[in-house]
Amino acid sequence: MALIHRIDPSMPVLTPKGPANAHFLLDYSEDHHLFWVCAMRETGEMWTFPNYKIRAQANPTMGRDKIPVPENWWVK
Repeated sequence: MALIHRIDPSMPVLTPKGPANAHFLLDYSEDHHLFWVCAMRETGEMWTFPNYKIRAQANPTMGRDKIPVPENWWVK
């Protein structure tokens, strides 16, 4: 059984499709990746990404001044 966690307020993230806001987190159990349900900022499309394809955006207040994003970081 999956647990669905609402992220309120939504969290700005980087995805393979561009910047987005994460609204939900799907947790299928300890043996699976977490999945993030995100609304794409430019198009409004909703996409779900596994945990390893998501990066938190820069946030100086939280000590993340820059997020190093290597080329093709989402490919595994």
